[in-house]
Amino acid sequence: MTIWFLLLLGLVTYLMVQRSVAQMTRTPVWLLWLVLMTPAFLWTAWAVINGWKQTPPRTLIIWPLVICPLLYWLLFQWGRRSLPKGTQTEPQTPILQQSTVHSTPEPLSVRPIESTEETQLRNCFPWSVYYVQNIEYRPQAVVCRGQLRTTPTNAYQKIKENVEAQFGDRFLLIFQEGFNGKPFFVIVPNHQLAKAKNAQTQKQLTRPGLALLLLAATLVTTTWVGAETAGVHPTLTLVFSNPAVLMLGLPYALALLFILGIHELGHYLTARYYNIRSTLPYFIPVPFFLGTFGAFIQMRSPVPNRKALFDVSIAGPMAGFLATLPLLIWGLAHSQVIPIPEKTGLLNPDALNPQHSILLAVLAKLALGSHLTAKSAIDLHPVAVAGFLGLVVTALNLMPVGQLDGGHIVHAMFGQKNAIVIGQIARLLLLLLSLVQPEFFLWAIILLFIPLIDEPALNDVSELDNGRDIWGLLAMVLLVIIVLPLPQAIAQMLHI
Repeated sequence: MTIWFLLLLGLVTYLMVQRSVAQMTRTPVWLLWLVLMTPAFLWTAWAVINGWKQTPPRTLIIWPLVICPLLYWLLFQWGRRSLPKGTQTEPQTPILQQSTVHSTPEPLSVRPIESTEETQLRNCFPWSVYYVQNIEYRPQAVVCRGQLRTTPTNAYQKIKENVEAQFGDRFLLIFQEGFNGKPFFVIVPNHQLAKAKNAQTQKQLTRPGLALLLLAATLVTTTWVGAETAGVHPTLTLVFSNPAVLMLGLPYALALLFILGIHELGHYLTARYYNIRSTLPYFIPVPFFLGTFGAFIQMRSPVPNRKALFDVSIAGPMAGFLATLPLLIWGLAHSQVIPIPEKTGLLNPDALNPQHSILLAVLAKLALGSHLTAKSAIDLHPVAVAGFLGLVVTALNLMPVGQLDGGHIVHAMFGQKNAIVIGQIARLLLLLLSLVQPEFFLWAIILLFIPLIDEPALNDVSELDNGRDIWGLLAMVLLVIIVLPLPQAIAQMLHI
């Protein structure tokens, strides 16, 4: 299973490097990938030689985490400096990509703006709205820098209308904040033309047959794993001779698929509300581990503004969390309280110590009452296992790092530049927390490989309203109470 996970981690890391930096540096993707994967390779090799139950020495843990990111940055910058002048751009085409939301542009040949059309272009920027001072022509973009003279929302809407009047639907207009604090416009070819919105294309886009096939396959794999969670070890011979044993796995499978499905439907329905073209949720079946690696949707048109970016991003985790709560409470109420063993873990469903999580401890006390004491652990019911995994999925997606839902949320709240800083701090804090909670160590390593920079919205300058800022802060509070262990003072109040 460890080899399977290492292969999956390697594949995901390679795809992330290829999508995020391949066009920004001449350093080979395979070399950047190898540098990022070096810590995982070293730790796996050490575990194979010395045994999986032994903890690697601190020097082997810390130094690769220090040297490899530094080497990655140096190689990236070396390749970036060697690019021809004019090929480096601050923005990229604004296609939303999340932990569970992936974007796929549709290639279409569109003629970029040429210097002979500069007069038409300048006419799109009234001096009272945005005074253009400099126009830079790049291979697939035109960057317009100047002075903003009205509100960002008014400026974007007015200039967007002017660009559409002059050039039709040939281009997308992007509005971003520069690193110097001054907003600038970027005009790029439109690879998602309006003609793709007809009913036939939308049917091909959603691909309901594929979505149903993957859902059915995931139901089979999660039911198989659920049977193991219920105490049965199914084999093909056993299943053919007694198919009823698989029914023991249905409570886990149905609960987990319900949670993941509601999470993805939150993204999907919100995207449709903002007229963002997207696929139906696709589940990922695997015949081991949890029975699935989750689900995702593909978004094939850009996000219009930070408001839409926020709403699409927060809708998934919040919907999934609301679906998780009743299932988790019911599952905990039907779980068995057992004496706490010498060794407990956050990911041990047979002897789970609820004090590893503030929220889990509160919900466990609510469900089990006086049966749960400081000397108790919980043997989770299969539905409670699914509910607990729902909390894990919610927390993972709310991490304020790069292309995760939480990364998009802080991007929408504070802007892309501040979101990069917040993401780096979150990475380091989780790494420190993993020293206290070793179960978070692998999680912290995965976050180190996730790019901090996510794709901007078309209007990435206009800020959110106060109501959405409050919801964003509540989402971060939810992350904290899921991830942090129960303080002793609260444990004494709850008598656990």
